[in-house]
Amino acid sequence: MAKHLHDNQEAQKEKPEFEEVVVQVDRVTRVVKGGRRLRFRALVVVGDHKGRVGAGVAKGQEVQAAVQKAALFAKKHLITVPITENGSIPYDVTERYGASCVLLKPAAQGTSIIAGGGVRSVITLAGIENLLSKSLGSNNKVNVVMATMNALKRFNQ
Repeated sequence: MAKHLHDNQEAQKEKPEFEEVVVQVDRVTRVVKGGRRLRFRALVVVGDHKGRVGAGVAKGQEVQAAVQKAALFAKKHLITVPITENGSIPYDVTERYGASCVLLKPAAQGTSIIAGGGVRSVITLAGIENLLSKSLGSNNKVNVVMATMNALKRFNQ
């Protein structure tokens, strides 16, 4: 019996397959006949630092519920990113999503990640180590993250 409990404790100590980063949580209200309905919207990025990354947006009655739903959506919609020998991307790419535009450029070994908030979280969780980026247009975090995801998807086409 004691051995069985010990096995469960070891299983709980193992690192999860994917790391989750909550990029943004917003309070969203909807006006109805009786007043205002309050919900939360979460933007979550998941990745394994080995080339797989996903992003999800979801709403829920509580912050924790919204984060869980967004993480589940992100895990279901993972993409694989090709990473070069020097830990960068194969070539330059520019992608639009809504009013946001994201420019990603490969960088030399030792450059590290030069990127802003939404782009940085996606790139870091994808496992890319050297990258230059510029966010153009709107700086709406949801649109910037989705533009980054679409830019990384283009490498697989």
